[in-house]
Amino acid sequence: MQIKNNDNVLVLKGKDRGKTSRVQKLIKKNNTVLLEGVNLVSRHTKASGTVRQAGIIQKEMPVNSSNLALICPNCEKKSKISIKVNPDKTKSRVCKKCNQVI
Repeated sequence: MQIKNNDNVLVLKGKDRGKTSRVQKLIKKNNTVLLEGVNLVSRHTKASGTVRQAGIIQKEMPVNSSNLALICPNCEKKSKISIKVNPDKTKSRVCKKCNQVI
């Protein structure tokens, strides 16, 4: 998965298509990503002891990473990513549009 935490991404498919958001959490097991304010669903919850209030709660659900495009912080456009191996044998992500390191 080429998307990392705190990256800005654009949603390409689904009910929130066209929205931009920041990545909160990666779930590598399912290849999904939790985004801020995207893919909100309503959950009906019971009160469980003294911890949670009963009622309808808006909750963010994960989005498949294949439905997202990274927004390059340099050119501010959605772009694909290539991996470049540096001379000191470390890897870095490179924007294919502006050829800058992300």
